[in-house]
Amino acid sequence: MTKPALAVAMIVMLTAGTGSAARAEEPDHGKSEYQSGCAACHGIDGKGMGPVSSQLKVPPANLTLLAKNNGGVFPFDAVYATIDGRKAVAAHGPREMPIWGNRFSAEAIGELSVWSRITPSEIRPFIDPETIIRLRILAVIDYLNRIQAK
Repeated sequence: MTKPALAVAMIVMLTAGTGSAARAEEPDHGKSEYQSGCAACHGIDGKGMGPVSSQLKVPPANLTLLAKNNGGVFPFDAVYATIDGRKAVAAHGPREMPIWGNRFSAEAIGELSVWSRITPSEIRPFIDPETIIRLRILAVIDYLNRIQAK
């Protein structure tokens, strides 16, 4: 398989998924991204009681109530804009230095091992760093959507 074909195959696998039996064996990238960038404040369960939440001036939001607080519809656009920085959240800090650091920026793309077994030098010529950032954000959003209170 050529490197461009391998890169395309990786994107398809990350976005489309596979059968349920295979999914049970695959890592949950959304959960991993959430735990790395959000759980310290919002808690492992997303309910706002992370290990550092008691030290914050503004209590973290309960992320399991996003849909409930939006008329039963998960607010995809608002969540995406919050993570990528278009929607300012004072507790997250300024866009130049958000609380989660550069996790969702081009500087973080060197950490591709979370996403594939392809090294960054092999994939960089074929995939724009923005694509990886979008995949990370979409993975977190997918995870948040899955943990919504019923």
